[in-house]
Amino acid sequence: MVKERHIAEVAFAAPTGTPTGVEVMSLADLRSRAPAGVLQVPARPEFHQLLTVTSGALVHDVDLTGYALAPGSWLWVRPGQVQQWGDVGNAEGELILFERGFLDPDTVALARLDDPFGPVMVTPGGADERKALSTAVDHLTREFPRRPAPTDRHPHLGSAAPARVPGAEPRGRRTADEQPCVPTERGLPALPRRRRARLPPQPLPGRLCPGTGLLVAHPVPATLADAGVNAKEFIDRRVVLEAKRLLAHSQWPAARIATELGFSSATNFSKYFHKHTGAAPIAFRSTTRSRT
Repeated sequence: MVKERHIAEVAFAAPTGTPTGVEVMSLADLRSRAPAGVLQVPARPEFHQLLTVTSGALVHDVDLTGYALAPGSWLWVRPGQVQQWGDVGNAEGELILFERGFLDPDTVALARLDDPFGPVMVTPGGADERKALSTAVDHLTREFPRRPAPTDRHPHLGSAAPARVPGAEPRGRRTADEQPCVPTERGLPALPRRRRARLPPQPLPGRLCPGTGLLVAHPVPATLADAGVNAKEFIDRRVVLEAKRLLAHSQWPAARIATELGFSSATNFSKYFHKHTGAAPIAFRSTTRSRT
């Protein structure tokens, strides 16, 4: 039996009576609230997640890479990245969820909050750093009390509402400024004539592409400097990553993925993907799924 694959898109849901854009929960809370099988579904949160393990071990998958967490290590899942949980029964720890606009602009810039290629795994270097982080978690836990255990399902696990699959949303009309931008075969962004799959958004100047974070002109220089790449490579990396996500976690044929990403044909998409990854799209899908 072939298991149907999709990417569940998960919106932030503040605890009742807490209108702020942050929530703190333990892995024990997570286990008690997760319906069977929900954590194993690939999910694309629309908010930030900071995860730290205090005892035991946990492997957490972010954008097709497995990260092994041990006590003292931290993992950061940014909005738009695709995650899958490992066995949460083997670890204890804390999970901090917060919306994009929760932190002030200076902190956002200092922490590279909007860098789509920022580090996923961080291990504090010294006792002072570990103590400061532990104090911060304790403060957040007191400031933002844990929500009561729900009677059915937890909204941050992608199952309180029907999962949204990229490209399956109602196709309402959009103005030209609202249309997402997509890459051409040359790796440059262009405005599409029809709606495309949504890539993680980024704050970029000029005429924005709301869904993709790609722009008609150029990305923010600071973002490029942080990533250490030029504009074309930055865009190529974003496009290839989204293609990998859809190949790994959806049932869509390569032709549909090509259309969603803005390529004029499946052949052009295949050539582009092979150029940047060294593999044909279907071969990549087969290899990736053989590991899961």
